[in-house]
Amino acid sequence: MINRLITFRNGQQVCPLGQGTYQMGRRRNEEIQALRRGIDLGLTLIDTAEMYGTEDLVGEAVRGCRDKAFIVSKVSPSNASYEGTKRACEWSLQRLGTDYIDLYLLHWLGRYPFAETVRALVELQQEGKIRQWGMSNLDVDDMERILTLSHGKECAANQVLYNLKDRGIEYDLIPWSEQHHIPVMAYTPLGEGRLRNHETLIEIARRHDATPTQIMLAWVMRTKNVIAIPKASSIAHVEENARSLGISLTEEDLRDIDKAFPVPTHKIHLAGW
Repeated sequence: MINRLITFRNGQQVCPLGQGTYQMGRRRNEEIQALRRGIDLGLTLIDTAEMYGTEDLVGEAVRGCRDKAFIVSKVSPSNASYEGTKRACEWSLQRLGTDYIDLYLLHWLGRYPFAETVRALVELQQEGKIRQWGMSNLDVDDMERILTLSHGKECAANQVLYNLKDRGIEYDLIPWSEQHHIPVMAYTPLGEGRLRNHETLIEIARRHDATPTQIMLAWVMRTKNVIAIPKASSIAHVEENARSLGISLTEEDLRDIDKAFPVPTHKIHLAGW
């Protein structure tokens, strides 16, 4: 079913569909089973963060299959000083029950200088505690600043809000990221589920014998540099999401989507945190 992969700077590859865990933890056993089912289906990237309170849940889910999982976690801006980043990573490792994190991100811009945070991230990478590091919720101007720092060009990803209602990054951030070979991770790719009843998506889903959810995910993943990370807290939702990997949207589909959800024609400042 997975006919293409996203390749990071270090050569590691992942499926363009991952699993988010924001606001999970209410149905712990069911959610753990869902994450494990996702890994079985090839959705090996699992996204968490220290502020989500789900790192221990992710750790339990990947126990016994850690080598198959690609864990993403994040340091909160309030902890993103040099020493704070190092400590936060250690705490995350403990909660995850692992000795390394595949991709460790700065969650969003805070009061500490980028240089301080990046210095800690680079050292964590050199120590083997993280495999790669990156950013989250940064727009083009801030990403440009990251690249000017020592080791800044090693930035491996940027995680941002992206869905049919929030297309602003198509104007500049997605092209910029492709140019610099930095994958974009799209959180809330389903727009928090508000779009499932849109008549255009229902019609396109009918053409593909699919669901509107699957059409939205296929649309997000149509760009070769983008990874979608929807939350799926049940096995049924994970299996529904996974089937989006087999959908190829037609030119007619894309035209209809653009008519219903217009392409940005000017700079729109990054939405999100």
